[in-house]
Amino acid sequence: MNELIDFVIVAVILFAIGIYGLVVKRNAIRMIFSIEIIANAANLNLIAFSRNLHNAQGQMFALFSIAIAAAEVAVGLGIIIIAYRLYKEIDVEEFRSMKG
Repeated sequence: MNELIDFVIVAVILFAIGIYGLVVKRNAIRMIFSIEIIANAANLNLIAFSRNLHNAQGQMFALFSIAIAAAEVAVGLGIIIIAYRLYKEIDVEEFRSMKG
């Protein structure tokens, strides 16, 4: 049981770092990294509880979550590249609209 608490504590720390990155940083790439850190915290919880309950469903959900996160990053980076071409910067506060 002590192992589970250790994993959950690490996941909470990762989640807090991710939320801090979303709230404080205004750079689009840093915001994507923060979302990935939050997703990794959720995946860590899924795998920790799956291991504790001797059930493989949490591990399968974590794999699907990783695949979805990879697709999300690909789309996000595409949007960031388009925004950089339009505005010549990637500061989120400076994006007014995505109209060309």
